[in-house]
Amino acid sequence: MLDLKRISDFITERRRAMGLTQQQVAEQLGVSYQAVSKWECGTTLPSVDSLLELSELLGVTADELLRGHCRKDAGLTYSKAGVDISYTDAIKAEMSRYVSSDHPRVLNRLGAFASLYDIRFDDIPDPVLVLKSEEPGSKQKIAMEYGYTESICHDMINHLVNDIIVMGAKPLAVLDTIVCGSAEKDTVKCFIKGISEACAANDCSLVGGETSVQPGVVERGTYILTASIAGICSREQLIDGSRITAGDVVLSVASNGLHTNGYSLVRMLMDELPRIKEERVGSLPFLNAIMLPHTPYYPALRELLSDPTLHGMAHITGGGIAGNLSRVIPDGLCAVVDLSALQPPAIFSYLKANGGISDDEMLRTFNCGAGLILVTDRDSAPQIAAQISKLYPCQPIGEIIADTGSRVAFQNAVRW
Repeated sequence: MLDLKRISDFITERRRAMGLTQQQVAEQLGVSYQAVSKWECGTTLPSVDSLLELSELLGVTADELLRGHCRKDAGLTYSKAGVDISYTDAIKAEMSRYVSSDHPRVLNRLGAFASLYDIRFDDIPDPVLVLKSEEPGSKQKIAMEYGYTESICHDMINHLVNDIIVMGAKPLAVLDTIVCGSAEKDTVKCFIKGISEACAANDCSLVGGETSVQPGVVERGTYILTASIAGICSREQLIDGSRITAGDVVLSVASNGLHTNGYSLVRMLMDELPRIKEERVGSLPFLNAIMLPHTPYYPALRELLSDPTLHGMAHITGGGIAGNLSRVIPDGLCAVVDLSALQPPAIFSYLKANGGISDDEMLRTFNCGAGLILVTDRDSAPQIAAQISKLYPCQPIGEIIADTGSRVAFQNAVRW
């Protein structure tokens, strides 16, 4: 519990010790004289925006300011080690408005030791929880370097949701983790805001998480994002590929670009050819083209997850089409994919040409235009494709045949 009287007295004491007037403090912090006066009267506290600047101006840590006393003579402290707990807690409190607290299934508020979520679903018989963790890979390094802070949060959440909906699951709740060398308020705010908005767009709730400040382990200015999701599905409606049979149709749902895979290769190319950062890919600057957020497929699939003629789905991430589609093809069957039916966005041909990347390497590293692949009953394929095409282009690219060899086989070549 913060002691407003102690904090106000401490601010006044430190200001006078530094030889500053209230007006001088106000001018240096870019706030009104009345704001400083209220801090020293104990009627309000500095906002998180002002807290760190005020503590630096007064020659103390944010933790010491919020405690209302110096600890310089108290030996080693957590603040001296680089972790300002009170400042971090103040950031978390301000960010709490982005964490779901009004959803009827969320049973407690931010600050509890763990999040409580009501999983009674009368309309879902024999429910199964579908769980997944994910991080946006090395794309987040480019995001932090070039200012795509909020965008990378949509990448992470969309990737997470896509991974569970291919199992037939409805997304429910997300927990995030932010690991950093120092907690900077504006950056953390962008992360939580971006994660929260991405969750809302996917009909799920950000219910809690963790901000872990690790100076000496993670460099100042470096942030590492991860998140976990829980979804739910009736056992009889799980989509695991077991219903796939010979004669089924393979459908491709378009990607908008790289999504969240292949960025180690992209970063290598950027290092070797710095000029490409200033070039354009079609109508987009290069950086915008590679940083388009991962496509969220749940809105297009929401009404189809209970369709029994949808036999299997694969989210095309690292490993490409073959590496991911093979995970849902049963023994004795093979998905024959016509590569000439793919429609890769311009960024793929650009990377291939500038990097001298072979077709095999492109197909092994990238989605090459197929962000999601569905396997459906032949008779239902046109209706399913038409439904999805209301949001994203969807077309047949192959079929399932009986074959005891590889689970995925390619025909023809990609038209880059």
